[in-house]
Amino acid sequence: MSIVSDAHTPEKLELTDEEIFGSHVDGKLSVELAAPLETQRDLSIAYTPGVAQVSRAIAADETLAARYTWTSRLVVVVSDGTAVLGLGDIGPRASLPVMEGKSALFKKFAGLNSIPLVLDTKDPDAIVETLVRLRPSFGAVNLEDISAPRCFEIEKRVIEALDCPVMHDDQHGTAIVALAALKGAVKVQNRDITSLRVVISGAGAAGVACANILLAAGIEDVVVLDSKGIVSSDRPDLHPIKADLASRTNPADRRGGLIEALDGADVFLGVSAGTVPEEIIATMADNAIIFAMSNPDPEIHPDIARKYAAIVATGRSDFPNQINNVLAFPGVFRGALDAGARRITEGMKLAAADAILSVVADELSVDKIVPSPLDPRVEPAVAEAVAAAARAEGVA
Repeated sequence: MSIVSDAHTPEKLELTDEEIFGSHVDGKLSVELAAPLETQRDLSIAYTPGVAQVSRAIAADETLAARYTWTSRLVVVVSDGTAVLGLGDIGPRASLPVMEGKSALFKKFAGLNSIPLVLDTKDPDAIVETLVRLRPSFGAVNLEDISAPRCFEIEKRVIEALDCPVMHDDQHGTAIVALAALKGAVKVQNRDITSLRVVISGAGAAGVACANILLAAGIEDVVVLDSKGIVSSDRPDLHPIKADLASRTNPADRRGGLIEALDGADVFLGVSAGTVPEEIIATMADNAIIFAMSNPDPEIHPDIARKYAAIVATGRSDFPNQINNVLAFPGVFRGALDAGARRITEGMKLAAADAILSVVADELSVDKIVPSPLDPRVEPAVAEAVAAAARAEGVA
């Protein structure tokens, strides 16, 4: 087993209740004017009578709405509050601070206008119908914190119903950054990514999407576990999404749970709320890679993981190698909107992962397999790559 020295740990942030709640008073968002509104002339241009000319023009040619309203650059962050962070089903109102935060990140990192839209329903039909009816008001949909397996159906149906970019970030943002991090890790180790044996703990939204993108990247030996063990084709309790996953993963036909899955595995990718005992991690292969991504509590503490793994990453900001969706979703949506893409394809997601890695290609180390979420180079690189992929695939 490969033993590595302790990595540098970033300074741990100590946050007070006063700071946290104080920053959320009256919410985290506001609307800013893009044109002056100081004089009678300004008022006549922005509102009546001038605005009527713009409305007449759009009535005659609806495509002009993209130029003369904010629609084409507006992302709605949509949730029903059923799977919020690690808090679970807390409802739409309690989910709103998270959705406001997501909209703030769109503005900060991609310069995109964004509004949170929390829906007081769990009915997929109602959610889809709501977004169809609201389609004239926005240019893209970021689905967020919707529980599995409903999230798969809802995303699929919204994509089919709308002619604009739609992405469930809990699935695909996580998968994009996980792939970028894994590519960075194997580059540090000078290994072939396709030869890895990967174990994914968690078969919900993030786990399924991570499995799909790793398979698309050429990794053949992927094993996924849910709360009952390895997702395998012999299990009669699998819903259709998991049954499909079972048909495309676990090529060695393994059975059992974490013990059987992790024995000799090269990579552990954790996207579940569970924990992994140290003695099981110790059975992984030499030069193992551990991505313990659950927040706020990783599946195994990084200090323990580093006793056995050559490279360790988490979803937290107070340890090296933070795998955070903010590396992906702002640039993905910016690139899709820049290209006028009708949807977000698998190729665009793969391009996003490569772009994230390219930012630190010359700076890679065991403690830096992905850029910092605050690195200003990330969003432009991802947006450019995603837009190019959209054009190449003919969805722009």
